[in-house]
Amino acid sequence: MFGKKAQQSTDLTSPENVKKSQQVYDRIVSGDCKDATAELNAAHGRKPKRG
Repeated sequence: MFGKKAQQSTDLTSPENVKKSQQVYDRIVSGDCKDATAELNAAHGRKPKRG
């Protein structure tokens, strides 16, 4: 493809990433999380998709 970078997927099953996701999940359940997608992207160092 022209002008596009290949996306590398994040291994969400690694112990470190599971822990990060669990922390965001705990915030969702407690009501402290306002934007789950943004927090998960930030936790895993991913950029949000463009519309």
